[in-house]
Amino acid sequence: QVTLVESGGASVESGGSLMLSCAVSGVNLRRCMGWFQQIPGKGREWVAIIYPDNTTKYSDPVKGRFTVSKDVAVNALYLQMNSLQPEDTAMYYCAAARIGVGCAIRDGYWGQGTQVTVSS
Repeated sequence: QVTLVESGGASVESGGSLMLSCAVSGVNLRRCMGWFQQIPGKGREWVAIIYPDNTTKYSDPVKGRFTVSKDVAVNALYLQMNSLQPEDTAMYYCAAARIGVGCAIRDGYWGQGTQVTVSS
């Protein structure tokens, strides 16, 4: 059974920082993995992707402020979020692609989400 469990979401003030964690079990991290955000009434938008070779990609709104990383020793994915802004307020989900389907993360495994709220 594959499970992804996010943690670390909280309410912070503008300019603050948070570190989100995603504990993964049932699959290894040698695949495309990513973080997505969703606000009520909108679809899930990708925020950061980390590829099997550890290269990373970020959406324009978070580039330079967020950093995605993984620790294969503990099978966990992280998202360091700095200089948080009110528009970063969302539910954040981690996701992992299935093996053999390239980087189709959206069709893979998902966590239940963790809420980040940034006040001005």
